[in-house]
Amino acid sequence: MRKILIYGFLAISVNAQASEKVSDISDQNSVAITIYNKNLALIKDQRSVKLDRGFNQLAFRGVSARMRPETAILRSLSNAKGFHVIEQNFDYDLLTPNKLLDKYVGNKIRIATINPATGKQKIEKATVLSTQSGVVVKIGDRIEINPKGRFIFDDIPKNLRDQPTLSTQLNSGIGAKQQLELSYLSGGLSWKADYVAELNADDSQIDLIGWITLNNVSGTDYNNAKLQLIAGDVNQVQPAMQLRPRAVKMEAMAYADAGRVKEESLFEYHLYSLDRPTSILNKQTKQVALLSANSVPVKKELVLNGASYYYHNRQGQIGSKLKVGVYVQLENKTQAGLGMPIPKGVVRVYKRDSQANAQFIGEDNIDHTPKNETIRLKLGEAFDVTANKKQTDFKVNKSVLGNAVTQESAFAIELKNAKAKAVSVLVREPIPGDWEVLDESQKHKKLTSGLAEWRVEIPAESSVNLTYRVLIN
Repeated sequence: MRKILIYGFLAISVNAQASEKVSDISDQNSVAITIYNKNLALIKDQRSVKLDRGFNQLAFRGVSARMRPETAILRSLSNAKGFHVIEQNFDYDLLTPNKLLDKYVGNKIRIATINPATGKQKIEKATVLSTQSGVVVKIGDRIEINPKGRFIFDDIPKNLRDQPTLSTQLNSGIGAKQQLELSYLSGGLSWKADYVAELNADDSQIDLIGWITLNNVSGTDYNNAKLQLIAGDVNQVQPAMQLRPRAVKMEAMAYADAGRVKEESLFEYHLYSLDRPTSILNKQTKQVALLSANSVPVKKELVLNGASYYYHNRQGQIGSKLKVGVYVQLENKTQAGLGMPIPKGVVRVYKRDSQANAQFIGEDNIDHTPKNETIRLKLGEAFDVTANKKQTDFKVNKSVLGNAVTQESAFAIELKNAKAKAVSVLVREPIPGDWEVLDESQKHKKLTSGLAEWRVEIPAESSVNLTYRVLIN
């Protein structure tokens, strides 16, 4: 039996009884994966497949279970002439015992039971009536709920697959083995950058190692894949409502062999390419080396950050034993041992103790950092450096009509250093409005229109008082 389908302006002869051709991973010649930051990947899967001349039904097995089928493109690389995809269906309803029973509702199965007394097996035919909240079958003239025994099925329904499959109907201009490429976007693949840094003894340099951490929960393996990564915020159209993804338990971490990652600009993003193939198995987290730099110069800072709210009201005591933040800063420059666009991620910093054991001392997030930009990490709060802060004066200068015109605030900050060596603390105050420092015990620096900074040197096991008065218009 044959019929004619009209595809565009082309009449295609279709054999309605054509048997399905199956392509699995064993046909795969190569697979290339480009992974983006936001749970998105572009898959390019190339396979050698024998096609008949004319109509073919092809099951492309082993694709991602998180495929976005509306993005799928199947094409012939070796014989594009006369190759046309007529229809494609993404079969992600995977074979499980429950789903197999669901598909047999209204159909017959066989149930095998063993007589415990005789050990003989008995097989009865049954019709599956329902699988809601249990299994209901009809055996002969009786109805049974959750019958005991082994269920025997004659076949697997065509719309139930044992692995994610793209089912296609296509027309080929020739009957021969061809190189086919299926490209599509998929969820379930993601990457992030993780960094490990070790600070030296005098806090002046770090050794920095960067890792690309890959996660695969797409439902399939990618063997010997060409891997590329896009760093940057690629816009995606979001549907009105998305289903919450299921939590998936990851298997053990895998580490790729050391290799080189090449970086290049792509549009307004950065592309990182691994120079060798790597395998990413389903439900696996893998780490690939990204960068390594030794003796990168850093600058450590102790910073006491203020707040703008207490400049407009009477406050009195603002705080005692206030925490002083600990920061390290480095430059992403070639002369510093770096000098490549660095993807966003988490930097974890360690330092060796007196017995040469590496101890964790803090971590911080960094954003995508272009070449020649500054990376600033907050590692925690200082233990031995604290501050007491109070407002010593507050007054409002009013006009003749009684309207507030200016405000004056005076503050005293006592900075304490319990260390056996001197430290330098940066006091940064965000001051609102149009302001002027009327009086101060140490000279300030105006960093921005709304930020003043004092650098205070504190001797070992000592304290220093910083006082200042501000006029705000």
